[in-house]
Amino acid sequence: MLNIDLPRSERIWLVIGGASLVVFFAIILIMALVWGFHNPGQMKTIAPDAVRTTPPFDKPGLYQVGPNEYRAVMIAQMFMYQPNQVTVPAGATVHFEVTSPDVVHGFEIPGTNVNLMVVPGHITEYTATFRTKMDRVIVCNEYCGSGHQVMLGRFVVQ
Repeated sequence: MLNIDLPRSERIWLVIGGASLVVFFAIILIMALVWGFHNPGQMKTIAPDAVRTTPPFDKPGLYQVGPNEYRAVMIAQMFMYQPNQVTVPAGATVHFEVTSPDVVHGFEIPGTNVNLMVVPGHITEYTATFRTKMDRVIVCNEYCGSGHQVMLGRFVVQ
């Protein structure tokens, strides 16, 4: 084993650095396993020029898939969301499937943990449960062109 005589101040900083790594790793584990925070997936792909003719994006909308469980199929495009408004009952679990035919867009519902990057050629999926009543805007938080500031949708939990 290598025996190195380090100065006391260097040993202190090594301990602080190692402890910081352990603490941050524990925080990430708690966020993922206890609080349910997960990165949105972008494993599925779609041809951007065929978005409007490829199921399920040929009929975007909100579909009930179970008791108090919904599937929101949405298209983010310059400078709008389709559908423009989504309304679900309180306690609903919503499985979002979002794509874009043109440029990179954002899909954020402020005050929730729904914050997605919508990339052309990819289908971004995310699941969230909405327990309390709310009326929020859906905002594009990725600059997408000259009309970016008017790209808004509406998300309502009744």
